[in-house]
Amino acid sequence: MAGSLIGGLIADGWNPSSIRVSDTDSRQLERLSQRFPIMTTNDNEAAVAGADVVVLAVKPQVMESVAQALAGSVSKQQPLVISIAAGIPESALRHWLGEKTAVVRSMPNTPAMVQSGATAMYANPYVSDEQRSVAESILRAVGIVIWIDDESMMDAATALSGSGPAYMFLFIEALQAAGRELGFSEETAYLLALQTAFGAVKMALESTEDAKLLRQRVTSPGGTTERAINTLQEGGFEELVSKALHAAAERSRELSKEYGSTR
Repeated sequence: MAGSLIGGLIADGWNPSSIRVSDTDSRQLERLSQRFPIMTTNDNEAAVAGADVVVLAVKPQVMESVAQALAGSVSKQQPLVISIAAGIPESALRHWLGEKTAVVRSMPNTPAMVQSGATAMYANPYVSDEQRSVAESILRAVGIVIWIDDESMMDAATALSGSGPAYMFLFIEALQAAGRELGFSEETAYLLALQTAFGAVKMALESTEDAKLLRQRVTSPGGTTERAINTLQEGGFEELVSKALHAAAERSRELSKEYGSTR
């Protein structure tokens, strides 16, 4: 995800020399430096020295140790801190970094890798209007940005858009498998499933009508689409999707307790 953000920022006109990246994996740093003319280091404190914005693109499991190690620098410099770690509340980040740290929690999704992401963002009260604008410009470089006022809704954002691409991939997978069962080759079934998914999403993006009305318009009474839709609904399709999202949101809340607890 960090690589996607770097690529998006540079494509959006940011000066590469203003971007510093730290990682414990030297091979990852080498790959990034080969792709982008940026400064890389394996020293987190060197990376954040003098920075106006610090992006914490680390796994929830290591966020506490990373944040605590940076507490001195952050408390002294008072930069904007943007976290993309699932389940880590801003209160935990402030506990580790300093109680008055300006924190923006964000939940981008993997289509950010192709500048088509969807990111939910929450700013704590210490974030200024200028910092809010900077945070938005950073994440907007890889897709759309939605601000939420209630931090608890970050769990719902994680379930819907954060994990959402995997649901779409699973549906494409299922279409491909069913296409093979109907007699198509694997390649043909995949291409038809992929282009159908792309076309449907493109239609929805370019339409002023909601998905329900778009679906109804392509579902002729007594036709093939109606029979397929009826079969999905009789199998509890909508209920299963709802159950899946609730499960993902619950897991996000569990991550908060596991890795975001300040004890």
